[in-house]
Amino acid sequence: MTDLDQLKADLLAAIDAATGVDALEAVRVHALGKQGAVTGLLKTLGGMSPEERQETGPRIHSLREAVTEAIAARKGSLEGAALEAKLASETLDMTLPVDGVPTGTVHPISQVMDELAEIFADMGFAVATGPEIEDDWHNFTALNIPESHPARAMHDTFYLAGEHERPMVLRTHTSPVQIRTMTSTPPPIRIIAPGRVYRSDSDATHTPMFHQIEGLVIDKGITLGHLKWTLETFLKAYFERDDIVLRLRPSYFPFTEPSAEVDVGFTWINGKRVIGGSGDAEGGGWMEVLGSGMVHRRVIEACGLDPDEWQGFAFGTGVDRLAMLKYGMDDLRAFFDGDLRWLKHYGFSALDVPTLSGGVGA
Repeated sequence: MTDLDQLKADLLAAIDAATGVDALEAVRVHALGKQGAVTGLLKTLGGMSPEERQETGPRIHSLREAVTEAIAARKGSLEGAALEAKLASETLDMTLPVDGVPTGTVHPISQVMDELAEIFADMGFAVATGPEIEDDWHNFTALNIPESHPARAMHDTFYLAGEHERPMVLRTHTSPVQIRTMTSTPPPIRIIAPGRVYRSDSDATHTPMFHQIEGLVIDKGITLGHLKWTLETFLKAYFERDDIVLRLRPSYFPFTEPSAEVDVGFTWINGKRVIGGSGDAEGGGWMEVLGSGMVHRRVIEACGLDPDEWQGFAFGTGVDRLAMLKYGMDDLRAFFDGDLRWLKHYGFSALDVPTLSGGVGA
């Protein structure tokens, strides 16, 4: 047996005898490291004659390949044995509950917005949007709100500083969307305009920024009867009750004539206000939830339409207030605090997509 054959036998025996990955690594370094035995033999090839290199070179390369393959095979065997030992010694109790995975929730405002869009879509209304920074004409003048009107006062409206062709404001309602729609879309028109609005007001039921949804219908032969039916149908679908009773009270809005505040009947149950039934019944009452009316002819004229040919109605309500009434929330400010405990309690699952067939408050 030559020296190469002996070296190969010794190295293979050492590899086979390695009882762990660390011991095997020591054998690898001894054989194939920079100062290893096989590496040293490979370095001698450069000083051999061509005849010697032709005879000895293949044997040295064969030795290196055999040692490399043996090390890889032994390493796989050792790692497999270690895994088997670990699996045999460790147990997993499959009856233990899985740790809960934190999930986000849909904000009540977003949920109610979706509910309202679903209800009005079923009645043929499209959703219209507009800018939250508006000019004076769209926000006030075109809506028949004169310069002397209190709504234009600095303590009610956020005005933007700077030089502008027209005074610019954070819109105080989504009514400018109605104006933009009437001036850009030929009638008949049937839209809702949901979105954020801004007013200088803050207490338990008012915030400087809140959400509003307004509706507009422009067509021929529109009457107050159409308005009342629309609101009744909408509120019954939203509160998911058939016993909704409305009371329309005469009121005043610059952009509608005649105008009406819309009250809904409720009853007290276990100290909570529950929407439904007549407010005149024993233990009941009335709560105002909407403002509405027939679109003022001056507004129709301002949008370039003939009020003798086209009529319409409009209404508006606070989305935040509707959410409070339906889901039992008592402080509007909590909607914007970002308290995760509140959101976890009142939030909706992302899978709770409102549908009229499954219930808008599902």
